[in-house]
Amino acid sequence: MKRTVAEINQKIKDGDVVVMTAEEVISYVQSEGVERAAKEVDVVTTGTFGAMCSSGAFLNFGHSEPPIRMQKVTLNDVPAYGGIAAVDAYIGATELKLGDHKEYGGAHVIEELVSGRPVRLKATSDGTDCYPRKDIDTYVSLNTVNQAYLFNPRNAYQNYAAGTNSSERTLYTYMGKLLPNYGNITYSSAGQLSPLLNDPTMRTIGIGTRIFLGGGVGYVAWEGTQFRTNVETKFGAPMGGARNLATIGDMRCMSPEFVRALNLPGYGVSLALGVGVPIPILDEEVLKATAISDEQLFSPLIDYSIQSRNRKPIKHFSYAELRSGRVELFGKEVRTSSLSSYLKARQIAETLAERIESGEFLLTEPVAPLPADRGVGTLEVRSKEEAV
Repeated sequence: MKRTVAEINQKIKDGDVVVMTAEEVISYVQSEGVERAAKEVDVVTTGTFGAMCSSGAFLNFGHSEPPIRMQKVTLNDVPAYGGIAAVDAYIGATELKLGDHKEYGGAHVIEELVSGRPVRLKATSDGTDCYPRKDIDTYVSLNTVNQAYLFNPRNAYQNYAAGTNSSERTLYTYMGKLLPNYGNITYSSAGQLSPLLNDPTMRTIGIGTRIFLGGGVGYVAWEGTQFRTNVETKFGAPMGGARNLATIGDMRCMSPEFVRALNLPGYGVSLALGVGVPIPILDEEVLKATAISDEQLFSPLIDYSIQSRNRKPIKHFSYAELRSGRVELFGKEVRTSSLSSYLKARQIAETLAERIESGEFLLTEPVAPLPADRGVGTLEVRSKEEAV
């Protein structure tokens, strides 16, 4: 059985498309078999909603009278990078408010803009002959800026390590609060609903793929930072951090329901973002990959008290085990909790399915594939000669 994206799009336009979520297709394949299911199902939708620190927004404010070349820029007192052009800036999700104690940052500014609220823009400049103004203090919103779009260097990690803590003190990390003496385990993945776990070798996802991003329409812009393929697999899926996506999307089309600022106590600020990717069922192999379940997907458990990049997994747990709420570790029952929302991931997959079925959302073929062979380098102290 073979079909093309063009054929699937025609079925969407004709109202004949069959769409299932990645959760629904598991039981369907179990009852009907891969061959029959591949003939019946045209698209499988996925979803994830969790902290995606490597996110941010490009904004163009428009020119003032007289004009200014913004050099130092803040939004609600959160620094934004202005070294792009006169009135362009990029605000990162994890940037903290000046003088703040890790409680307000770029993610909050992004959420406020998406929510339609004004934010305070302050900018200064040395002044030039063509840009004579030296400072400005005003308010902007999505209604007043020229462009506002998320450009996220690393979203929708294919898999991610769970965290625990063997030390005698509590650790405050991007994986949340880790209690002493293996007191708890936290994880962050939608597992069987997670986009890139449903297309583990990226057969259907590439540059130009249209996706659900923050409640609106987005696109895959490039490979995400720290994209890697040399990861151990089981049942065809990676058993650790592997591929991810650089994404882009118009903030004016997004919803605060799927774009939320996060405070991680003792660590800082992050952005919870909703991402959903439709998987066109081109053949049986693509369908088979989408039918993988939480029992077949494994996360490595990392001890965050070990201060080294060479931390080795203590063991691997399936997402079915992690989602149960308790696992056994070294003969001890340990509580588990998720930093991502499975409920929201399901909602995203269902919403995307509804948009496809209604003809509102068509699929795209990638204009270029993402790398099939990519490793990740490390930062070391090197001399100038060694760095060449």
